[in-house]
Amino acid sequence: MTPEQAPALGSRDDETRVVSASRRIDAPAGVIFELIADPARQPEWDGNDNLAEAASGQRVRGVGDVFRMALTGDGAIRENHVVEFEEGERIAWLPAPEGEQPPGHLWRWELEGSDDGTLVIHTYDWTDLHDEARQVRARATTSEKLAASIDRLAALAEREAAQP
Repeated sequence: MTPEQAPALGSRDDETRVVSASRRIDAPAGVIFELIADPARQPEWDGNDNLAEAASGQRVRGVGDVFRMALTGDGAIRENHVVEFEEGERIAWLPAPEGEQPPGHLWRWELEGSDDGTLVIHTYDWTDLHDEARQVRARATTSEKLAASIDRLAALAEREAAQP
C-alpha cells in the first residue's frame, strides 16, 4: 500500500491523511536541496501560491532550526520547526502560527540523486492534525498541488543547474 492509499489510524476509512508526489528532475540533488533549504527561495517554487516571503539568512542547517515565512493573503507569519534533516537528502518541518506549537501537519522533501537526475519526493502528512478548523485546508492539499510545487522547483533547478 502506498502512502497515498494508506488511511491514517483513527481517521475515516475513506480519508487519506498522507499525500505525496514525485518526479525526476534533471539537476543535481545539491542544487535542488538549496532551493528547498533556503526559505527565501521557497515562494519561487510554491505550487500552492501560499508563501509570500521569507527573510534571507534563514538557510536550514539541522533539526531544531525554526524559519519564519509570511503567507499570501493575510500576511500571517508561520514558524516552521525543522524535525528531519539530512543535508542534500531530506528535510521536513512542522508549521505553526507565530508563537504557537505546531498543530500537527508536516511537510517533507526527500531527494535521491543518481546519474540520470534526482528523484524528488514531496509529502504532506496531516495524520496528527486534530484541529478541525485546519482540516478543511489539509483535505484540499492534494498530490496534484504537491506535484505543482515539484514542477516549479524542477523548472527553477534545471535552469540554475544549466548556468555556467
